[in-house]
Amino acid sequence: MTLKLRSAAVSDRGLIRSGNQDSVHAGPWLLAVADGMGGMAAGDLASTIAIEAISPLDVETPEDSLVAVLQEAVRVATAGIRAAVEQDPERQGMGTTLTALLFARTGSALALAHIGDSRAYLLRDGVLKQVTRDDTFVQMLVDEGVISPDEASSHPRRAVVTQALQGDDVTPAYSTMVPRVGDRWLLCSDGLSNVVRADTLAEALKTYPDLHLCAQRLVDLALRAGGPDNITVVVADVVGASVAPQAEPTTSQA
Repeated sequence: MTLKLRSAAVSDRGLIRSGNQDSVHAGPWLLAVADGMGGMAAGDLASTIAIEAISPLDVETPEDSLVAVLQEAVRVATAGIRAAVEQDPERQGMGTTLTALLFARTGSALALAHIGDSRAYLLRDGVLKQVTRDDTFVQMLVDEGVISPDEASSHPRRAVVTQALQGDDVTPAYSTMVPRVGDRWLLCSDGLSNVVRADTLAEALKTYPDLHLCAQRLVDLALRAGGPDNITVVVADVVGASVAPQAEPTTSQA
């Protein structure tokens, strides 16, 4: 059976920040979240460059080309950020996270590209799993056994990112998976995952079948937790081909 992807996205600046440095794309073949950093104007620009580089991938792509086209899009984004810094040296240090999921035209495979501390989660058979690994200082401490995952969630340096798209040559993590009907994906910036527990995320993903209502519920949970950062959420379902086609893709740039 041919599988399809259906998605919805919501982004909010939160309750503290004066603007929104996140950018997002949610379409029938591609999901992507980028969280800019490096000062307000530069962070906005970096995340926008990343989404503009990757959004053309929202087309039917052969299974054996998924990782290659993601790698090329990351190369284009990196070059764009580097050029923006060269145009204005005050942008030095700007960058963005990027977490992207690309669905094959047959529905037989998907590929993930990830760098930074935005996240991808998979809800399958009622169990929520974090699929991406944070490129952060505290995750490094967890990996080395210095602190526990619970301690990491409240560590004062949990927002320190160790890798991002900043115009330098970097190697994001790439992986492939076989999708199943009933899978529900969550891609989000750390404005959600830093303030809402995983079990609460899972409960919302299970409770709200409507994609947009689910995404809005997750944003509302982050706002109720104080909304200290920009919040961007993409929720997507893997469905059979008989389900009605998705509306136009959602692309929101800071």
